[in-house]
Amino acid sequence: MDTNIVFKYFPNLTDIQIKQFESLGNLYPEWNDKINVISRNDIDQLYTRHILHSLAIAKFDLIHDSNNILDVGTGGGFPGIPLAILYPDKKFTLIDSIGKKITVVQDIIKKLNLNNATALQVKSTCFKQKFDTIVSRAVTAFPNFVKQTLSNLENKQNSKIVYLKGGDFLEEISQYKNSIQIYNIPDIFTEDFFETKKVIKYLPFEK
Repeated sequence: MDTNIVFKYFPNLTDIQIKQFESLGNLYPEWNDKINVISRNDIDQLYTRHILHSLAIAKFDLIHDSNNILDVGTGGGFPGIPLAILYPDKKFTLIDSIGKKITVVQDIIKKLNLNNATALQVKSTCFKQKFDTIVSRAVTAFPNFVKQTLSNLENKQNSKIVYLKGGDFLEEISQYKNSIQIYNIPDIFTEDFFETKKVIKYLPFEK
């Protein structure tokens, strides 16, 4: 696994952050041997397809003004864990309805000493806490995601949903018009994997 792909795009990491990112290359394969938390085809591409993909949110500087961030449908901890490593001053809550995945995420958080991250087994529709930003990697069509998670967003102007998405989705976001911004990941990461990948930023309460 090529840890250096992260350092290529994020050259100013602290020693602690470097160690944490390097540790992911051991922790995930160890867990994947017990629980298939990441696709068998993807585990060798962990740093590109999961870690760096998650960090596109940071490269576009989309959560610099956020303090309390919810990762919905985190799965194996993406994008929450890489973002929590990169932003030790921000608080992250990672949720998923599948218990075995949250078990993995909780263990990785503990072993990384990520004091700014918490993982919980819960459905977003049953979760009442509010956050200034929600992040996720395409767990459903965007309108469905908004419907499921909007109640978890604080009703203030700069509250936002940041959604990693691939393929052709222009029709499904057409109803949001001027409240949406789309960022093309190939503009920042040159690897072939990102060719059709984008980040959506949605500001539902923008005046």
